[in-house]
Amino acid sequence: MNSDSLTASAAVRPAESAVAAPDTRAVLFDLDGTLVDPAGAITLGIVHALNVHGIEIPDQEVLDSFVGPPLATSLASLPGVTEALIPSIVEEYRQRYLAEGMAASQVYPGIEKLLGTLNAAGVVCAVATSKPTGLAERLLEIQGIREHFAAVHGSPEDESIPHAGKGPILGAALEAIGLDPAAGPLAETAPDATVVMVGDRIFDVDGAADHGLRCIGVRWGYAPAGELEAAGAYPIVSTAERLEDALASAGILDRAPQKAHAPGSVRFVAPRSRQTID
Repeated sequence: MNSDSLTASAAVRPAESAVAAPDTRAVLFDLDGTLVDPAGAITLGIVHALNVHGIEIPDQEVLDSFVGPPLATSLASLPGVTEALIPSIVEEYRQRYLAEGMAASQVYPGIEKLLGTLNAAGVVCAVATSKPTGLAERLLEIQGIREHFAAVHGSPEDESIPHAGKGPILGAALEAIGLDPAAGPLAETAPDATVVMVGDRIFDVDGAADHGLRCIGVRWGYAPAGELEAAGAYPIVSTAERLEDALASAGILDRAPQKAHAPGSVRFVAPRSRQTID
């Protein structure tokens, strides 16, 4: 199998089953800006790499917009960055990020507790990130939260090659936890499953929509003002505690005795109109 393929970029805990129960409850999480605060590690690494190559440094708002999408795609938008330069800039960035950035990053407040709550409730958690899977795995291990996830899916390891967005990454993550997005809309193929995406950027919302999923937006990430609302994230939350409330409202977490569902009823959480929970 090609090591740069999305399929090969999956990392699944050996003890986890690849067969989903009919009533699977699952949450797919973005990584940077959702689970982990890069704390400037990504943007400072980019500044370093651009300086090395004599490229003019954009303002902070532009740098912050690089957190989320594929790095090669973001770099290509900068004046002076040619296609030929991108692999060298990416390599310089990656070396700086490996040396300093991962350790400087921090898990957002309340996230580790929330992950423990989800695990204890039997909710399947997975990571779907534009970061290369190898880097994502290493970051999660360094931050001490890898054990909470049944699967980690990211982009191919070569960050200098633009990829097709988060839709395929989410699809691969869904497949890894035993669902089959290729068979058709999940609301039809897995009507008793309840699955949502959680992310901080439009790319998460759009990737979720590719599979008929709702994306819960988190306010603490790197989206420019109004981006999540315009993209249709629902709801949008400002703390991990509010995220837990939103997951309970979506049917992921039970806060009351389990209620019976009518045979064949669809509990798949599809996109809805925007709403903010502060």
